[in-house]
Amino acid sequence: MILSFDQPLPDTELDQYLTDIEQVVLDSGAVQSVTTRRHISVPGEEVIPGLIATAIVEVAVADTDALAKAFSAPGVLEVIGRRQSRHPYKISWANQEALA
Repeated sequence: MILSFDQPLPDTELDQYLTDIEQVVLDSGAVQSVTTRRHISVPGEEVIPGLIATAIVEVAVADTDALAKAFSAPGVLEVIGRRQSRHPYKISWANQEALA
């Protein structure tokens, strides 16, 4: 899950969002692990057309059924919607096999 907030977000609010989304996805019981990381900015990236991440949420699951269960779990849309109403952002998905 690639998160791109429209405006800079205070560190405490981004930390809380990442904690909230991690917990609600873990609570689904369908995931093996969840890792969140902030985007590391580099000079010049702002001229690249396209989405620049604010943070990444990596969710490890056994299969596509578990992935669907994790993101349809109670609370996921609430966490996303609550943050979205205060600080607009875009979400992109990159579902793939483990990279390593």
